[in-house]
Amino acid sequence: MAVHESLTIKVVPTIDDIDAAGWDACAGPENPFLSHAFLAALERSGSAVAAAGWQAQHLVLQDAQAAVLAVVPMYLKSHSYGEYVFDHAWAQAFERAGGRYYPKLQIAVPFTPVSGPRLLINPVLDADRAAPLLIGAIERVARQHQVSSVHATFPTRGDWDRLGRVGWLQRIGHQYHWHNQDYGAFGDFLEALNSRKRKSIRKERREVADSGVELVTLTGGDLKPEHWQAFYGFYLDTSDRKWGQAYLTERFFHLLGQSMPDRVVLILARHHGDWVAGALNLLGNDTLYGRNWGSNGAYKFLHFEACYYRAIDFAIERGIKHVEAGAQGQHKIQRGYLPTPTYSAHWIGHPGLKQAVADYLEQERLAVAEEIAALAGESPFRQCATDPG
Repeated sequence: MAVHESLTIKVVPTIDDIDAAGWDACAGPENPFLSHAFLAALERSGSAVAAAGWQAQHLVLQDAQAAVLAVVPMYLKSHSYGEYVFDHAWAQAFERAGGRYYPKLQIAVPFTPVSGPRLLINPVLDADRAAPLLIGAIERVARQHQVSSVHATFPTRGDWDRLGRVGWLQRIGHQYHWHNQDYGAFGDFLEALNSRKRKSIRKERREVADSGVELVTLTGGDLKPEHWQAFYGFYLDTSDRKWGQAYLTERFFHLLGQSMPDRVVLILARHHGDWVAGALNLLGNDTLYGRNWGSNGAYKFLHFEACYYRAIDFAIERGIKHVEAGAQGQHKIQRGYLPTPTYSAHWIGHPGLKQAVADYLEQERLAVAEEIAALAGESPFRQCATDPG
């Protein structure tokens, strides 16, 4: 579709049909989940494909020479799984009223509750001029597909504001993030906590150390196929117990290790010579992102050690400013991870459904803001002026 005499936007059904360097120039280097390599691994592995309910419909803005100037990671979906921003109640209400909620369009990184830009614009363009072109194209695609709605999940505050200004409904959630106050060592972080929480963390770490469990941190060339095989087993075990469905295939993890090993930080735990648990993180420019955890048994405090404390260790050692520990988990507050707002924006075609959701979100935003404020009051830090990011 032409949007300007020298610019066109098209829908591309697989990321492999988009120039990787052009995509990455739009996505930037900060967030590994927006890279061509990560999204391609999801598609090539069969994790995010039409058969799994994720049909790629990526938007690409090009100039007259077919250079990629902006992209939007977008999928046509037949369900609401793997999103972490829940709209099941909206779907059920609309369908009880005789509507058809699916298919819908999702602007997101599949299975990844990590905030980042969703309108990916090459810096050679003026973002404030390019963003309306992309948003207009998204809405045209929505009407062409006759979808009920479009959902941009975990956008930056900037993209959330842009979408809100053109009438998309705005939603707020929260996660728990850790922020490095230029600590020189883990002990410096502990000294920033109140005495009770400091003692509790030391006790948890000591019990893991005394249990005979050994933890290793692997990245880059240290990652081997056998590590991924072990981790996938842990991932399956935890997925089966917690969600009943594993979204990611084993091939995805191997592709991740092959295509972006320097962005992977895999923490594995060994007991009596056998791998027993693991935590997968991805490394951005200034943030370590915790993604998947799995274990084949019950090991006291090992989850906290592998997912939270080892991530903090790594961040302090490398001078990384933030650790994002993923969705949910109020227990993270007591371990130094503070509540931080997250965002989503929603285009809804049916006027009645749009008004009902708008009314709901108005009340929900107030409730979430109050919840974030209350949770921040549970901060374990001795001085609660710690910057929440």
